[in-house]
Amino acid sequence: MVNTRTLIGSALAAIASVTASTASAGPAAQPEFSFEKCYGIVKAGQNDCQTATHSCAGTSTMDDQADAWIYVPAGTCGKIAGGSNSSKA
Repeated sequence: MVNTRTLIGSALAAIASVTASTASAGPAAQPEFSFEKCYGIVKAGQNDCQTATHSCAGTSTMDDQADAWIYVPAGTCGKIAGGSNSSKA
């Protein structure tokens, strides 16, 4: 009985911990390197922040969403197929 309660308590604590760590909202931290925002190249859920329909990092709903951006090293966005320095939406 005690082992079952301990196991259930541990499982609930682990779930709460994972939920709290993934629920942090807000923009991604600016990188340490010289960067630029690159729109239209982000995979779903990997954007660094703010789209026309979402306000936080990791909330884009589809790949290559036109208004979703990600930080890339300065000067590289134009070299990425589909990349743009301004929102396409």
